[in-house]
Amino acid sequence: MSIIEEAVRKTAERYQRPAPMGQQPSGRPRLRRVPPPATETANVRRFQPVTLDRAVLDDNSILPQITDPGALRGYKILRTRLLRRLEANQWHSFAVTGATPGEGKTLTSINLAMAFAQDPNTWVVLVDLDLHRPKVASYLGLNNSLGERGLTDFLLGDATFEQIMYSPAGMDRLAIIPNFQTVANASELLASPRMDELVQTLEAETPRRVVIFDMPPVLASDDVLAFSPQVDGMLLVVAEGLTSRDSLKSAKSLLQEMNLLGVVLNRSEAQDDGAYYSYAR
Repeated sequence: MSIIEEAVRKTAERYQRPAPMGQQPSGRPRLRRVPPPATETANVRRFQPVTLDRAVLDDNSILPQITDPGALRGYKILRTRLLRRLEANQWHSFAVTGATPGEGKTLTSINLAMAFAQDPNTWVVLVDLDLHRPKVASYLGLNNSLGERGLTDFLLGDATFEQIMYSPAGMDRLAIIPNFQTVANASELLASPRMDELVQTLEAETPRRVVIFDMPPVLASDDVLAFSPQVDGMLLVVAEGLTSRDSLKSAKSLLQEMNLLGVVLNRSEAQDDGAYYSYAR
């Protein structure tokens, strides 16, 4: 059994252990989802409209174009467990990272945002915070051929908040901040006053949105460490057959002082219908 599988197994055993009859597990209070007040949803801001290319979504295995039952089930379970963890701690934001490139953290970020937006009581913003290799826009079929602005434009002072926020057609509860440029001084920009301004503006949105930040792999740069004080938690993505033991140990060491929401296991070859390819503790 690999170290990834062992970590997932231990986490699953910890949180799936049945509680005594009539009792809730310790530290896991019963939660009741409360929808935002009607006054908030009626006055929600609408951003620049954009139509996502469904053919591109299909090619990149992105919701709602996914038809594989196992994948759909996995994302829904991951969404529900993350929502429970966020609500239990009154958290509203988390970053998605990996250990090394190629593990699927951007795809996970996008599909989680899509899954969150399908929940009738949840509003979400997906932010492409990978300033080295931004991929959210290309995965969704977006480009800046008409001069669209993105995150880097805002951080450099060349765009306003309203100019970088997009509302996909048919997805009322989802907003996206894409990024079209790479920068060399990424960690400095992530710790800049403009980044603080963006985070505060997102926090002030009504209804309150869950904010998902797609970030670079934690071992690829210091961006995750620089930005971690701005988010409530971290979600680590690893890939079976790709993430090495040493990489996972190094990532765990760097993330040990952060709130680790869980681990997502991608590219699993397991065919057992009782085991899901992703898990969040």
